Amino acid sequence: MPQPTREDRIIGCLLAGALGDAIGSHFEGNPASSDFAIPPDLHVTDDTQLTIATCESIVEARAVNPEAIANHFVRWFRARRITAIGASTLKSLTELDAGGHWAMVGATGEYSAGNGAAMRIAPLAFCLNPDIDTDHQMIRDVCRITHRNDEAYIGALAIVRSMCHVIDGNQLNSDFLAAIVDSIPDSRVRDRLIAVRDSSMSISDYGECFASSGYVVDSVPLAILAAIHSSDVLSTIRQIVQCGGDTDTVSSMFGHIYGAAVGTGALPMDTINQIDAVSLVRETAARFSRISIAR
Repeated sequence: MPQPTREDRIIGCLLAGALGDAIGSHFEGNPASSDFAIPPDLHVTDDTQLTIATCESIVEARAVNPEAIANHFVRWFRARRITAIGASTLKSLTELDAGGHWAMVGATGEYSAGNGAAMRIAPLAFCLNPDIDTDHQMIRDVCRITHRNDEAYIGALAIVRSMCHVIDGNQLNSDFLAAIVDSIPDSRVRDRLIAVRDSSMSISDYGECFASSGYVVDSVPLAILAAIHSSDVLSTIRQIVQCGGDTDTVSSMFGHIYGAAVGTGALPMDTINQIDAVSLVRETAARFSRISIAR
């Protein structure tokens, strides 16, 4: 089977991410449960909205620029286009709207290691190479807009590295997981990924052993594990949802990786076409795929 094109990987990434977000949002905060049915109404939340805003900013600026991305976030925030905003991201957007500097408004402290950077970071993998120092710093700066926290940044970096791996045509497997562990700094995120690597656990095993929460140490390893085990996007979203917790963000991050790996050909288009923002996602992906920024 031929490899997906760059354009198809971008469209697949954004559509599968939106699918995970729209399905998972109906179950967010629920305890672990075997109950699952695809909801009749599929609406995206801040996970997809801030990802799309990031893409729009890159298209408009023809570069990854944290100030431009922050300004784009504020435009969406003022237009009330962002829903279900997490506490750390809401703090940042409120302060940006009041004139705060993008590098200073991000949440800090013990309780700021949330998913708000990792959930929107996927598009950067199509533009930046984390092995290049300047690109690596740019990834950190884009995270900083909402989260000035090392764990939040490292979780986002793990997502970018996962994305880069599949964009280059590589398989998601145990060897890949070992490579991710070796490529991110010492952190709780890394420790959790080591635990996953050394245990050969399933998605349900992860849910039983660890939380599936808004804490990036819980969420990012689960999203990566789900991508490694997945052969069907809807089945995997169901397994994530059944772990409970931050189901929309974990499902969305999984979807970004999975969609970038397989492109659109393996996605359930009948379900995706029911998402409220599907036209916007498609249009944004098409514009984003035409820009000349390359890793």
